[in-house]
Amino acid sequence: MSHAVQVKVDASAFDLIPEPGIANGAAALCLHGLTGTPYEVRPFAEALVSRGIRARGPVGAGHESTAERLAETPHEAWLEAAQKEFEDLRRDHDKVYLVGVSMGGLLSLRLAETLAVDRHVVLGVPLVLAPPIPQLLPIIRLFRRFRDKGPSGIEDPVARDRHPGFDRMPFDAVAEMIKLEAKVIADLPSISSPILVAHGKLDKTARPRDAERIYREVDSSVKKLLLLERSGHVASVDYDGPELTRAAADFLSTS
Repeated sequence: MSHAVQVKVDASAFDLIPEPGIANGAAALCLHGLTGTPYEVRPFAEALVSRGIRARGPVGAGHESTAERLAETPHEAWLEAAQKEFEDLRRDHDKVYLVGVSMGGLLSLRLAETLAVDRHVVLGVPLVLAPPIPQLLPIIRLFRRFRDKGPSGIEDPVARDRHPGFDRMPFDAVAEMIKLEAKVIADLPSISSPILVAHGKLDKTARPRDAERIYREVDSSVKKLLLLERSGHVASVDYDGPELTRAAADFLSTS
């Protein structure tokens, strides 16, 4: 039986264009997380467009319909789709920024390792999944393709209740994310562009120490670490969302 995305809010792709009087020639590519939707990054986009920055949030490769489709999508396809979106924006804008949540943050880091990115913001990036998931995954995948997902990693119960996304996590997609993690970790020192690394202190999906590692290992001369006291994994829509999106807009507007 196919399980489609459960939507209670607008989870569609977006492309927000600033008013001509404030547009500053910059654009931001906003990338959502694994089994998530552009809804996760829309708060960033709304803050950025008010600063004159175009903000585009596509639906990630493999996330267009069902968990079965996502299970069949390799991480190279995630990267290829994100890179194409980035290059499309680069052709039309003086500066292009990246904003990524969770797996979208991993993609953002990988793009920053391989492309010229002007500035970027990452939130809740899982560099290494907590044990025993990586160790047991090869065995689990022999017997099961999916696991049911519980409530999203959001502390605010109202925000958690309305949060859209797949109701199942494909184990194959988790395996693909682990491959992507390995590539990102190996090349973190190659990142030199300005970066804001944010993480919810109450995140149980990706550990806050992953944010500290990113901050420590990138070679950016301009970098900031922001730990959010009251928020979980998807802090952009959690209690600290307004503080986070304001900080991100401030950071990306400074150049």
